[in-house]
Amino acid sequence: MLRELFKKKVSQMIGLDIGTRYVKAVLFEQDGDLIKVQGFACEQISGNAFVDREIKDFDAVSTALRKVKLGLKTKNKSVAVAVSGSSVITKLVFMDPDQNDFELEGQIELEADSLIPYPLDEVYLDFEELGESETHIGKVDVLLSAAHKDMIDSRITLLREVHFEPKVMDIEGYALGNALRAFAKSRVDSEATETDAIKAEAEPLCCINIGASLLQVCVVKNDKVVYSKEHVFGLDSLVQDLSIVHTLERQETESQLVNGELPANWRQDTFPIFLSNLTQHLSRAMQMYISSTNAERPQSIMICGGGANIELIAEDLENELSVDVKVFNPFENMQISEKVQQQGFESMAPQLAIAAGLAYRSFEPCHI
Repeated sequence: MLRELFKKKVSQMIGLDIGTRYVKAVLFEQDGDLIKVQGFACEQISGNAFVDREIKDFDAVSTALRKVKLGLKTKNKSVAVAVSGSSVITKLVFMDPDQNDFELEGQIELEADSLIPYPLDEVYLDFEELGESETHIGKVDVLLSAAHKDMIDSRITLLREVHFEPKVMDIEGYALGNALRAFAKSRVDSEATETDAIKAEAEPLCCINIGASLLQVCVVKNDKVVYSKEHVFGLDSLVQDLSIVHTLERQETESQLVNGELPANWRQDTFPIFLSNLTQHLSRAMQMYISSTNAERPQSIMICGGGANIELIAEDLENELSVDVKVFNPFENMQISEKVQQQGFESMAPQLAIAAGLAYRSFEPCHI
């Protein structure tokens, strides 16, 4: 009883995924070992607010953020957010072990000039020691991350204007990896026998987030993100084609696609082209993963993001790619409040994977 009374309370953070078309948010609460979904929100961003993941229409993003804040119905202001795009860079570097943060920082600043294709005074740098290197004997793997200051500062300004307080700035691919480590593994464990679970531990978890403008590939093995890469392709191409064929505004097309209200023949007249292009991009993405890591071809992949909400898309991709394809629902083994369920949470779940990975940072120590 006294132990519970004096137990340190976990500081919860809202996982806030600012995409190019939607702002999505998830808030967890922890009860012992159980994680519950306390709240969620998803709001569309009007117009074309982004160019190459850079915010161009601040008012549109701010409006969506305000709606999300109202939809969450929480006094919590702390948020974990993430960035992605061509101006976000990650590199794996190899350092001598047993160095403290100050020593590592000094070394990395010396080497960063040759690793980062931007002037160092234009970027924010961070690093995380990942453990003993498997490829460089006697060294440790250190993940170096860099993002252009304008991209970070613009998001921080917007968040503070709507009275959110940013606590963590992550990278979307690694936030997806965090969701895989935390929630995909638990799903495998719950469904598998002991022998299957041991086998699954050694096999990589491969997930592809099919977003509006990007395909984000993330592979986790032995609780580590071993591969993360973005490819420029997404649902925007399907929405654009549907808008032309059915003479609809883009936002109306997106709404009908999400709600399953498109004309019945859209799967025959428009979807096959998108599916063919998506299959080609996924095949190339898998080939890049295989060639850059010398890994075997994955026997199964998971998909999430807005694209995963298209009816029967997992089965379609399974037939095209000849691999097992499942939709990744990070909340599958969580307790969902009745209030959240009534908001249509279940149908949105695959779109909230990155937000879930960000929200889970509440329960993990952050590198400062």
